[in-house]
Amino acid sequence: MIVEQIYTGCLAQGAYYIESAGEVAIIDPLREVQSYMNKAEKNNANIKYIFETHFHADFVSGHVELAQKTSAKIVYGPKATPSFECIVAEDGQVFEIGEIKIKVLHTPGHTMESSCYLLIDENGTENCIFTGDTLFIGDVGRPDLAQKSNLTIEDLAGYLYTSLHAKIMTLPDNLIVYPAHGAGSACGKNMSKETYDTLGNQKKVNYALQPQSKEQFIMAVTDGLTPPPYYFPKNVMINKTGAKNLDVIKTNLHALSPQAFEIAANELGAVMIDTRTAQNFKDGFVPNSINIGIKGDFAPWVGTLLTDIEQPILFIADVENIDEVITRLSRVGYDNIVGYLQGGIKAWIEAGKEIDVIESISAEAFAKLFTENEGKILVKDVRKETEYRAEHVEEAACVSLAYLSNNMSAFSKTETNYIHCAGGYRSMIAASILKSRGFDNLVDIAGGFAAIAMTEVPRSNFICQSKLKV
Repeated sequence: MIVEQIYTGCLAQGAYYIESAGEVAIIDPLREVQSYMNKAEKNNANIKYIFETHFHADFVSGHVELAQKTSAKIVYGPKATPSFECIVAEDGQVFEIGEIKIKVLHTPGHTMESSCYLLIDENGTENCIFTGDTLFIGDVGRPDLAQKSNLTIEDLAGYLYTSLHAKIMTLPDNLIVYPAHGAGSACGKNMSKETYDTLGNQKKVNYALQPQSKEQFIMAVTDGLTPPPYYFPKNVMINKTGAKNLDVIKTNLHALSPQAFEIAANELGAVMIDTRTAQNFKDGFVPNSINIGIKGDFAPWVGTLLTDIEQPILFIADVENIDEVITRLSRVGYDNIVGYLQGGIKAWIEAGKEIDVIESISAEAFAKLFTENEGKILVKDVRKETEYRAEHVEEAACVSLAYLSNNMSAFSKTETNYIHCAGGYRSMIAASILKSRGFDNLVDIAGGFAAIAMTEVPRSNFICQSKLKV
């Protein structure tokens, strides 16, 4: 028996490859499916089933394309209502893969169709459980992503409490828990960096599995929830109907000359995403382009900041990253890619096109300015509010990147705005967005708060700014 977790860090997502006696099951596959097929072919095995734990909101699944290419059967738990052919299993239904079995456990709460899959090995032993977004390591799935008119968040949290206590916590403590996500995913709020654990240990350390009443559980899991990214509902609908073939999207993509790129941006109203590092972007970029670096949480930030999933997209990338950019955009359903700048920023400059720049200073230079001005400068912290609350520059205002568009008034158009995040990735995104909105008085602090903390700049955990609009 083979059980392999295939973890994709940029999405904090875990898919699973399970093989026994020449038969394979895939659980929660990503959109690019060739790697699963290659693995099965290498092992002279056939993909028999594709199990989906629920209709995912944070990424587009490759279940339909994988089924078409392999003739495997797609399996959902009870209450699922897809528009394609699949097996909607009954609670407790058992599927055989070679010499092992997978048992469906219907666990509504995160969504009403959410289900976990219990693996029973060749010896009849309950070996591990694939919990999707029902149970994470350190957390449970948020109950606010699948509301119906007759169900409140509290109703769904109540279902989740019952599912955990009736279906999961009664299982053996040595059972390995394999969730669909880890730290960094927006599907939970307190996930661990660990990607699997034993159920027994989770009973000890997971706040949601501690002895508590249903009412206490509901309060705990609903407290502190932030609004989900804009693309979540759209991804759910794509996963219910099936995504476009990814190979077709890549084949139809256009490499555009600087002239054609400029025309497309102006005539189509396309958003231009520059996927280079913040350090390279700041020294010269296409005016009005937004920096979201491919070497970071690229797809989640695209989904958070681009509120219209159908908006045309143009991108700038280093040549070796072009295919990766397309793949990562497709993972979150951003398929309307018009093309990319052929030759990158170098070609743009050689064509005599205008470029823009963003000033960036070291943490040491910032510390000197802070001291010289006795702290009377505008410091904008674009980290999450939880990061800000833990510690921040004295008198800095928190304007979280996720809610930047709703809080433009927090920035000055007359005084210099000194912007930082934790390490420099998010602050350059923020600066590029502000630059595109007409703010010219921006200074990025390289290295972010991590670098600032190494200087003598005063820091505090006192909250000193008003509530942001979200």
